[in-house]
Amino acid sequence: MAFLMKCCTLIVNVLCLPLHLIRAVGLYEIYRRIFPFCVYRISITYNKKMYDKKKELFRSLPEFSKPGKQLTILEIGCGSGTNFEFYPPGCRVICTDPNPHFQKYLKKSMDANDQLTYDRFVVASGEDMGAVESESVDAVVCTLVLCSVNNTPQTLREVCRLLRPGGAFFFMEHVVADPSTWSYFFQHVLQPAWQYFGDGCEVTRETWKDLEAAGFSQVKLRHIQAPLMFMIKPHIFGHAVK
Repeated sequence: MAFLMKCCTLIVNVLCLPLHLIRAVGLYEIYRRIFPFCVYRISITYNKKMYDKKKELFRSLPEFSKPGKQLTILEIGCGSGTNFEFYPPGCRVICTDPNPHFQKYLKKSMDANDQLTYDRFVVASGEDMGAVESESVDAVVCTLVLCSVNNTPQTLREVCRLLRPGGAFFFMEHVVADPSTWSYFFQHVLQPAWQYFGDGCEVTRETWKDLEAAGFSQVKLRHIQAPLMFMIKPHIFGHAVK
């Protein structure tokens, strides 16, 4: 099976040569302008299918606010703001994303969720959010983002830097499937093409291992099979306390 997977992956890589060339000459940046629209449309369907899980995930957010203080949330890779409807009313939100072209769609979500206070939008990668002060937020949120960052351990180090002591990191991510499944096989075979359409998304990551090694005092994590297509069906979600 491993030999067959390698052969099929090689074939897909060869078929992706035009895409490799497009990226090499810098034309892929055109797609990065279109990508926010694609994410905006897809996220509507994702939220419908994952609504109950997202409600469950964010239910404990208010527990991490200081008594008598406004809850401050920083969202990494906020995209079009599809998590805003699940945040507690009255909290303050700092938005970050490496793609500035999301700002148009982010504004729509802000207008639709005026129960929140929006602090600012920072164009920054998950690995380097130096524009935000250390230990300045109660919670960091990251959904469907750790699949596409260049360095997951560094991103988690930034999360720990930003969180105040006792703050929490809330996450929901798709991950690699069990090696005994056909999903695992096709995740690896189709990854060379998938990364282009997902703007760097990798479906073969064992993200839970990075979370468990990140140095949080407590990690509450669940593996689930989401009601989605096989490539992104395996999910983890939960929160980790600094």
